This record gives sequence, C-alpha cells and structure tokens, in this order.
Amino acid sequence: MTAPGALSVLFPVSPATPEQVLDFARLVRDRGARRLWLGQSLAIEPHQALAYAAGAGVRVSAGTGVTLAPLRHPYEAALQARSVAALTGQPYVAGYGVGAPVFQSALLGAPYASPRTAMREYLSVVRALLAGERVRVGGEYHRLHAGLVDLPHPEVEVGAGVLRPAMARTAGSVADVAITWMTPPGYVEKTLRPALEEGAESAGRDSTARVVTVVHVAVAREDRDPGRLALLAASAHLGADHYTDMLRRAGVPADTADPVAGARLLVEHDVFVTGTPQRIAEALTEYHRAGVDEIVLNTAGVLFAEGQAAALADLEAVLTAWRPHGRTGT
Repeated sequence: MTAPGALSVLFPVSPATPEQVLDFARLVRDRGARRLWLGQSLAIEPHQALAYAAGAGVRVSAGTGVTLAPLRHPYEAALQARSVAALTGQPYVAGYGVGAPVFQSALLGAPYASPRTAMREYLSVVRALLAGERVRVGGEYHRLHAGLVDLPHPEVEVGAGVLRPAMARTAGSVADVAITWMTPPGYVEKTLRPALEEGAESAGRDSTARVVTVVHVAVAREDRDPGRLALLAASAHLGADHYTDMLRRAGVPADTADPVAGARLLVEHDVFVTGTPQRIAEALTEYHRAGVDEIVLNTAGVLFAEGQAAALADLEAVLTAWRPHGRTGT
C-alpha cells in the first residue's frame, strides 16, 4: 500500500527507445520516488518497456496510467500485469481506460454503447484472475471461462482512469485505484472522492479505491513561458470535450475552441504547477490534503520544449524539495 502523499514519476511520452524509459526508472530508484508510471504507447509497448528496465537491472515499482482496454482481452491484461510484477519483483498498478470512441471503433468495429459497463466487466475480470480465481463470465462485452496458472508475484492493484463522477462510481465499485489526470485538488475532494465512496458502498465494499493523480509540473527558469509549456503538455486534452467538461466542473473555464487560453487557465489555477521547486512542493501538498494517495509528476511540457535531460532535472529538483515537507517516496 502506498504511503499517503507519495510522489511518483511519469514517463510522459511514447518511448522511441527503451533507454529513454531506463533513465526515468533510474531516477525513481535513485531519488526515492514511489513508482514509475507509463501511459499507453503505440510505439514501444509499455509492459515491454518495463520488462526491458527490469532486465537491465532497474527493478522499480511501476504502473500504467492508463493502457487502453480495446487493445487486449482482460485475460491478456491480467497476464501482462502479473508478468510485470513478477519480472520487477515490485508491486504494480495495472490501470485501464476505455479510450476515445474513435479508437474503440477502429479496433472493435463500433464504440462501446456503455463505456461504464465495459469498464466494470473488464476490471472485474482482471481483478478476479489476479486473485487466483477461475472466472466464468458471459458479459455484454467480455466473455471468459478460464484462470491463470499459479505464479507467485508481488501485489498487483487494478486501476481505472477517472475524470467525472459517473466513471468514479464505476471505479469505486470494482477498482483498487482511481487514476485521475489534470484534476484540481478541490475537484478530487468534493466531486470524485464522494463518487468513489458511493460506488464502493453500492457494491458492498469495505474500502474505497485510493486516488492517484497525475499533475503537470515545471520549475520556473529563465526564459521559460509557463503558458507555452502548459500548451505543449496539454493541448490534446484541452481540445477534448471530456477534459474541458471536467475542468469547468472544477471551476476552470476551459473551452475546446481555445486551447491557448485553456493553457493559461491551467497555470492560473495551479493545474499546471510552476514556480521554484519549494513552491511546487508546497502546492502539491494540497493534493495530499484533498485525499490523493499518490501524486504523479508529469514534466511533459519541459520534455517537449527542452528535451529529456531538462525534464529529468525538474523531476529531481521537485523530489528533493518534497522531503522538507515531511514526505518520502515510499
């Protein structure tokens, strides 16, 4: 179980070489971060990138935030997740999302009529398989009568990408972890956590899914324009209806028609957190106070603007500044 307020690190792009991921894995290992997170990549596949790092001798706790469910059957998903945990010898978070409707159509022939039903089935099957159960399910979207072969492995938590209350209720009913992206701390506290609790209560669960939040950060440096970095990091999200809807619910009046203004709003509202490393660390404590268990540092804007070395330098600076706040990575 992750200590409340732990800091983790995101590898923020699709890797072109496995060595890129290895640099971030070394940072996690050497600077005391809790976990290395990867998103879905259509270049080097994330599970294989993590296996490469393990084979290179850098075995760190990891997570996917998120991989896309249409790409793999839930049996394959459970097998991949367990394999990463076994190869690294470390706890793993297997996070899943449904992907955009156009992506669903490209792989499945049509989008999910009910993304929440699809995700509930998917997460339920993966969790049961990882628990060692033999699964017999004939759902609306997923069918299976099988179990995994026995293999000892570290803990694998199953997570779901969450932005809005409806999916939070779904995640609360079946997931171990709710993975949020660009969600302000007040929105997590007042909107998402209550929905997660509702979902857990409706399913008769004794515990509520813990919250992992990915936060854009950039250290203030000479000649850096935070608005430009925010746009580089989040332009795709600022042009997506579901993200801007979430931001508006959170009090950030973003509009898909104007991503440039949206990027400035992210900076103004501390959704894109910038300043000195100490100032960033202080701002991140708001997420901890809002009930976020694990904060994932995302330096995508810096990486896109200045390269990987600059992104790693910012991560190291923030991780170092975090310690005086009484926090560690574990």
